Amino acid sequence: MTGDTRGGYYGRMTDHAHPYVADKDRLLKRMRRIEGQVAGIARMIDDERYCIDVLTQVSAVTSALQSVSLELLEAHLAGCVVEAARMGGPEADAKVAEASQAIARLVKS
Repeated sequence: MTGDTRGGYYGRMTDHAHPYVADKDRLLKRMRRIEGQVAGIARMIDDERYCIDVLTQVSAVTSALQSVSLELLEAHLAGCVVEAARMGGPEADAKVAEASQAIARLVKS
């Protein structure tokens, strides 16, 4: 890979593995569990289950996604941002700004 970051928000290319790759299998397992929970919520709605029961499950999924998000953010800060800070220059400033924006999005959700 070339280190080119012109791919947009979802298409960034880097010349190293992303920090979360070491935990990829565990993260994917958690995401599959969350997918199952979301499917369960859809079934609850289809079955016209009690509102509070559905909301309780929505809250559980939201919490699980927030947990995954925080773990990914921690990996990004410890890996990508720290590496960029060591190199310094505009890349470091960009990574810090990018992390700040990600934190702002997480706080709003």
